[in-house]
Amino acid sequence: MDNPSFGAAERVIEHLMQLHPKGFDLSLDRIRVLLEKLGNPHLSLPPVIHIAGTNGKGSTTAFCRALLEASGLSVHVHSSPHLVRWHERFRIGGPGGASGYVDDQLLAETLRRVEAANEGAKATVFEMLTAAAFVLFAEIPADVVILEVGLGGRYDATNIIDKPAVSVVMPISLDHQAYLGDRVELIAAEKAGIMKPGVPVVIGQQEYEAAEEVLIASADRLGCPLHVYGQDFSAHEEHGRLVYQDGDGLMDLPLPALPGRHQYANAAAAISAVKAAGFALEEKAVETAMGSVFWPARLQRLTTGDLVTAAPAGSEIWLDGGHNPGAGEVIAEALAGFEERDPRPLYLVIGMINTKDPFGFFEHFAGLATYVYCAPIRGTEAFIDPVALASSAADAGLSAEPVSSIGEALAAICMRARADQPPPRILIGGSLYFAGNALADNGTPPL
Repeated sequence: MDNPSFGAAERVIEHLMQLHPKGFDLSLDRIRVLLEKLGNPHLSLPPVIHIAGTNGKGSTTAFCRALLEASGLSVHVHSSPHLVRWHERFRIGGPGGASGYVDDQLLAETLRRVEAANEGAKATVFEMLTAAAFVLFAEIPADVVILEVGLGGRYDATNIIDKPAVSVVMPISLDHQAYLGDRVELIAAEKAGIMKPGVPVVIGQQEYEAAEEVLIASADRLGCPLHVYGQDFSAHEEHGRLVYQDGDGLMDLPLPALPGRHQYANAAAAISAVKAAGFALEEKAVETAMGSVFWPARLQRLTTGDLVTAAPAGSEIWLDGGHNPGAGEVIAEALAGFEERDPRPLYLVIGMINTKDPFGFFEHFAGLATYVYCAPIRGTEAFIDPVALASSAADAGLSAEPVSSIGEALAAICMRARADQPPPRILIGGSLYFAGNALADNGTPPL
């Protein structure tokens, strides 16, 4: 599909943000009333793959889309947050597995319809965006909808869907504790809220046994056919290939295009989810999907653009929006693997939102990162002050200092890089919002 021009929809959203709450107010009451006024579009959707989790749900969404599109199906996708433009939250499926971001004028018109139906009620902006997604996805034909949970599960606006084709819960760790609880068991119970009686459930690889136990118990209580990573399906690397296994047998596949060993389990969960949702998968389509899958700001390598030009010549620049301790662990593991194959000094350029756990993120990079630069995040006032963020990095055993921008960090890395060492490896991350800043600065927004 053609890339849209942008502008009208963003002006409507800015208008909505002036009138309506911007934060989270977890409840299904407002979205239910709003959707009824819109004619209940959520009841007219194609089959829905509903995905929750603390980490990995975005990548699993990307794998599901790649699998379905490689099978020739049209796929609508609603995800959040966006990186650079609001339109990224609305991917519209087209014939033969084509897809693209929603047309700007169509999104603007749909949002105006939602605002008119809302009649000044105190819906949140996220709820209005979710309602717009349901209107679009109900009115534009497609074979399947992939719906990513925004926050939690039980009271997330996406959970108005009463009978998805499959519910997927990816790895759970501590995040959004103010809303979801301060123990993984409590967070797991909130994520399990997307499970519906009798609807198949896929549980991705879990770091915490306590979380997995809660998820399995919830699915059993609701009589859900259950597919658990490590029990009913799995994936591992063998001779440079990805071996996927479930009750139907083995598939010998290329390694996924998304870097990092953690993506093997995400790919496996997506395969299991698509099959559990009732879609047939030919092995050739799965092979195609492993090579075509793409998800911006998840260990995305920047190879061209203004930031690449500003870094030391020959640098590797990686971008990842992971922002909690669990994400820090898998990102650090992936970078350690890069280091084994191609040793380079590792520099971190990090910006984080003030609801996150910076020490829990940074501690996984101790002994791996050469130096950390901590920067503010544009477009929000809710970032951790770079001085405080650098202090958290120091507490985790890292050498760190505050800077005013990503550009200043890259200039400092140019000064610090040594001619007798290989060109550096640079990770820009700590927040999806910060990753969005980087893509905008680089001149390479998601397409």
